[in-house]
Amino acid sequence: MEIRKAFKFRIYPTNNQQAELAQQLGAARFVYNHYRAVREGFYIDCGSSLSYNDCQNDLTQQLKVEYPWLKEADSQVLQAAIKDLDRAYVNFFAGRADYPNFHDKQSIRYPQRFKVNDGSTERSTERSRRSLAERQRVYLPKVGWVKTVSGAPRARPIEGAMKNCTVTRTKSGRYFVSIQCELEVPDPTPKVEAVGIDLGLTTFAALSTGEKIEKPKYLYRSQRRLQIRQRRLSRKQKGSKHRNHARLPVAVLHERVANQRKDFQHKLSRTLVDRFGSVSFESLNVAGMVKNHHLAKSISDASWSQFVTFVEYTAAGSGAQVLRVDRSGTLWVPSSKLCSNCGHKNKNLTLNIRQWVCLNCGVIHDRDTNAAINILRFDKTSA
Repeated sequence: MEIRKAFKFRIYPTNNQQAELAQQLGAARFVYNHYRAVREGFYIDCGSSLSYNDCQNDLTQQLKVEYPWLKEADSQVLQAAIKDLDRAYVNFFAGRADYPNFHDKQSIRYPQRFKVNDGSTERSTERSRRSLAERQRVYLPKVGWVKTVSGAPRARPIEGAMKNCTVTRTKSGRYFVSIQCELEVPDPTPKVEAVGIDLGLTTFAALSTGEKIEKPKYLYRSQRRLQIRQRRLSRKQKGSKHRNHARLPVAVLHERVANQRKDFQHKLSRTLVDRFGSVSFESLNVAGMVKNHHLAKSISDASWSQFVTFVEYTAAGSGAQVLRVDRSGTLWVPSSKLCSNCGHKNKNLTLNIRQWVCLNCGVIHDRDTNAAINILRFDKTSA
């Protein structure tokens, strides 16, 4: 089976290289937002949409003439920005995504001409840590050789044929490079067992097997430090150098919480896919749920949509399948209120009741586990 896999490393550009990367990032962002406005205006005026080739021809013939500073950026980086915009429109018209918005994304993609040097071809007599770190580098067009984090990519060898390279700058000022590779892997043998999962706030996830996965509460644990740093930031004058210095600790803490959450969800998704061949979720209207101001912070911290996405692409490489119970469909069932034993519906069940007794068969239900069992059974009957 042929798959694509990304290898992500942190990089440490010098001050001059950071300036070059800032120019590339700004140019790519400008081109994306410019042609997003042009395509929308053209559709309003003419009733048809511009293609990727139309935008690409206009970039070389018109936009670079009007804005000569775009010529200083790598041409393939600008082409990749237009491709990203075109893909966003394709996904929108196919019903897979929302309408493309203007963005301030700090990332660029090199489809070609990048290189990776792990130091393996150089003399092995050089043993000092500093020399080893200098030999582990990534070459980026218009930027040069950039040092990677110590131990990478030697500690995590890149496998397969390298297809493209994406450089990202986080809000905390850190730089990362992600190299996407294409490689062959043996055809997976998925597990036979199936599981239904109910995502919640009291516990992060309840499985139809009766297991419960506790919520890690990373944002809650960092809340006190975050309040202190945000209070310091609010006291600084807007646009001042001190405000920019106070902004970084806030961004670093938010990034740390996000990384903790991703690490937890990545590991959990791998555990579930390794155990089960079929994983069933209930489709949740997260956009509508966060309108409840009492629960919005907890719902955002849980990041259910991100977790389901992690499970989906982890399952794709392991031969497992991910099923969803569509809440908007005509066959939708109230998973929490429906008795998994006899099918009786408890219309009086409120959100604060975590355990309830079925008045029809007398079975005592845990609210979350009962919902997970119903989610699993619904997908089996509707498959």
